[in-house]
Amino acid sequence: MTDRSTDARWSPSLAVAVGGAVLLAVIGLLFSRPDIVAMGLPPALWSAFALARGTTGVGARPTVESLPAGDGELRTSITVASDADAVEVVIVQSERRTRRVFVPGRGSPIVARSRVPHSGPGVPVQAATRGLAFDGAVLGAASETVADRRQVSPSLIPIDDVPLPRRLTGLHGAHEGRRPGQGGDFRDIHAFAPGDELRRVDWRATARMARRPGDLLVRRTHTLSDGSVVIAMDTSEDLGEVVSMWGSGDFERSGVTSLDNARQAARAIAVATVADGDRVALHVLVNGGRSLRSGSGSRHLARVEAAIAATGQAREDASFRRTPHVPHGSVVFVLSAFFEGAAAQTALLWRASGHRVIAVDVLPRLDRTRLNRQQTIGLRTVLAERENVFSDLEGAGVELVTWADDPAAVLASIAGVRR
Repeated sequence: MTDRSTDARWSPSLAVAVGGAVLLAVIGLLFSRPDIVAMGLPPALWSAFALARGTTGVGARPTVESLPAGDGELRTSITVASDADAVEVVIVQSERRTRRVFVPGRGSPIVARSRVPHSGPGVPVQAATRGLAFDGAVLGAASETVADRRQVSPSLIPIDDVPLPRRLTGLHGAHEGRRPGQGGDFRDIHAFAPGDELRRVDWRATARMARRPGDLLVRRTHTLSDGSVVIAMDTSEDLGEVVSMWGSGDFERSGVTSLDNARQAARAIAVATVADGDRVALHVLVNGGRSLRSGSGSRHLARVEAAIAATGQAREDASFRRTPHVPHGSVVFVLSAFFEGAAAQTALLWRASGHRVIAVDVLPRLDRTRLNRQQTIGLRTVLAERENVFSDLEGAGVELVTWADDPAAVLASIAGVRR
């Protein structure tokens, strides 16, 4: 433990005790009252013992440890290491509520419970400490603030069917391809050629259709191909369902935000894609945003889910400058509120490159109460501009999905129509 005894100081109570003892002694001597002099003896002795003790051994250092979450709340254990008699602990929960508690220097850990209003990165608990010794006569220096930083995963919405790219690739997937291979449905009967396996010979077709002795006919099937899915998250805006809270930074009363829906949509699409045996990639559309290459399997899915949970709102100067690379023949999900034109322009570029693009509107259902007339007019204006963006996207062949309106059924409908 780092003992910051050099920064410790005497508390004002010591000065009050010394001054009170001197004042009582003077009054008792002036009025010949030994009882008043005796009243000043306890604070005088306490002050003497406190000065003799000194200001050492009051350093305090807090440590925080994340506990498993449960019942919609995050739990954090706060442990204090100190030789002081008591420790003052200041706890800030969810960066809003402040609690001040006093615990023994060798006391039990404190468990702080914080509500989880949103997914993504957050700081549910911050803690700082200060040691106290000799009944508060010595005050230690405030320690550095330690924080429990968490990445909260969004809830999982099951998706039964994810739309596929127009052109499937790979040879080890779960979807019916167009090329000859193994694992799929019947394709045709073809003459035996170098490279064909003998177990593929169709003896009935050979006996019936062979033109010359020695000719063999094999039964060919379609290959099972895998699809390539790319998730592109626009984090330039984080707008809640309560419109009156836009721009205030108060996410406690903002309700579900657009980034909450974006993280939930990204996780649902990634889980459904990997479950189908397909490959998934993730790109955060900000300058320096995280990108994960296309991959499949449980380990890759764990990396994607961790990256989604760690995705927060971008800085004002972090708009992306270069379109991320997308594998050939992919279906691209662009997750955005589409108030900014950058995400829509990128979706149009990907559509012009031949990719199948699905625009996912992550704006939550809006609560328009407590809006004045000017705010209502402004909201109608930006929503009308957003409708123009959607019209341009649909005109270019980009399919639109609103995440707030039963997304699983809409995605299944899109996938079924394309088949």
